[in-house]
Amino acid sequence: MKKPSVLIGACSLVSAAFCLLGLASTAPESVVRFVDCTKKAGIHFNHHSGATGKKYLPETLGAGCAFVDLDGDGWPDILLINGKDFVPHGQRYLPALYHNNHNGTFTDITRVSGLDVEMYGMGVAVADYDNDGLPDIYITALDGDHLFHNEGHGHFRDVTAESGIHNANFGTSAAWLDYDRDGKADLFVANYVSWSPQKDLWCSLDGASKSYCTPESYKGTSSKLYHNLGNGKFEDVTQKAGLGDTTSKSLGVVVFDYNGDGWPDIFVSNDTQPSKLYRNNGNGTFTEEGMQAGVAYGEDGVARGAMGVDAADYDHSNRPHLLVGNFANQMLGLYHNEGKGFFVDEAPSSTVGHASLLSLSFGVFFFDYDLDGYDDIFAANGHIEPDINRIQPKVQYREPPLLFRNEGKGRFENVSNEVGPDFQRPIVARGAAYADFDHDGDLDLLISTNDGPAVLYTNEGGNRNNWLTIRLNGTRSNRSALGAVVRIESSLGRQWRTVHSGSSYCSQSDLALTFGLGGDRGASSVSVEWPSGARQQFKNIAANQFLDIDESRGIVK
Repeated sequence: MKKPSVLIGACSLVSAAFCLLGLASTAPESVVRFVDCTKKAGIHFNHHSGATGKKYLPETLGAGCAFVDLDGDGWPDILLINGKDFVPHGQRYLPALYHNNHNGTFTDITRVSGLDVEMYGMGVAVADYDNDGLPDIYITALDGDHLFHNEGHGHFRDVTAESGIHNANFGTSAAWLDYDRDGKADLFVANYVSWSPQKDLWCSLDGASKSYCTPESYKGTSSKLYHNLGNGKFEDVTQKAGLGDTTSKSLGVVVFDYNGDGWPDIFVSNDTQPSKLYRNNGNGTFTEEGMQAGVAYGEDGVARGAMGVDAADYDHSNRPHLLVGNFANQMLGLYHNEGKGFFVDEAPSSTVGHASLLSLSFGVFFFDYDLDGYDDIFAANGHIEPDINRIQPKVQYREPPLLFRNEGKGRFENVSNEVGPDFQRPIVARGAAYADFDHDGDLDLLISTNDGPAVLYTNEGGNRNNWLTIRLNGTRSNRSALGAVVRIESSLGRQWRTVHSGSSYCSQSDLALTFGLGGDRGASSVSVEWPSGARQQFKNIAANQFLDIDESRGIVK
């Protein structure tokens, strides 16, 4: 099936003169631009790492961000996670919650939200854990994680102590999932290494001055799985579920059903340790299969410095594939799901691998930025060591993001330099998320930087193609519809997506599912497969609309 091009032809207005002479344009212009609208949108946030020159390990790992509709008005709000001073100096540093004003701008409501809690925050995951219709917030933090219950009207209450969740490890990414399909959202928390200021080690790039240590210097620590018992209570079932592993040094997590058996599996990206693929056995336990699946190591058999991660069916094979952000000189991991529990890394033989070799990628994900029906690849980049260029001249501390356009048939094109000058600006990126925050149909970008400002990019031109955005509300299933699969059919072909929390790096994108339809004016069929086992199907759905589907009532007008 042929894909529509998103490139303006050689006879565009810009190059018309060349065309009259029979010459082709040497730099075709993309119809999509990502434009920095941070200040215009009213976002004024600067991440604070607490760095004082001691080169503490957490200072360089930054923090995440989230797009989430926190008040149920259908418009994604923004949450930005912050650090703090290791030794108090009299100034408080807080996360930031921005309410979407429905006109391309946001209002900072942090101080009246109940989220004005100082912590050394790292990651964020959002879902409605008590099925009351309002999404709740979990924030991982160096000095102890926090669970915030959504009380409504933009206010949250810290319920960590009463919830039974006690994760005082070096938490990073987190994800909500209904692993036992009992209709309640459970919680997976990725933990990094055993570190404290008292345990901080001296490391050096040049043998003279202190540098940030790599994770090999520290002992690993087990990630955690908390089972939702109902009534706001959780139980630590990590060991019972078979997920206890103190050798792991985890930075990223994605929930996806890699073998298509209907049960959510978990992939955990580990830094300098083998990554893990936990197969859900359907009985409350998991079996680790990373080695035999081919995703534990790089193609050279060495454990990579793996950070962010995502999963999607980028080639319409009806199987989800993995994307992993890795350290500099390791390239992105693009693991193609071959079926029968085995993956092959296609990055080394592709444009994706060659273009990302020198980048250090944290937040990564699949998303259809040009709405042509094929998932593209985004990577937020930035090194951990400010002085790296002095030791490795080809590697930079500040790096621009990468964008790979999916050309179909498993091929990607590097279009990072074709989507506008704002996108090419080098930054020290960490977390990243996407959502259609301005309701124009195409997907916008949010990036958090380490010890620097957040960046909000608006997608200009992606909606030249048609689209369909679907928002789900579970009733028998968990209210956030985690694990629900939506399949659509149009003239372009068949597509499917799963509602999932987490992924990227320490971040969360909007739970709404956006499908690109290219030139198609609608979908002939939309079907929903709910975790409860319920099935729904709807015919002849028009393009360019937000479609709300309830598990019990169907399409909600």
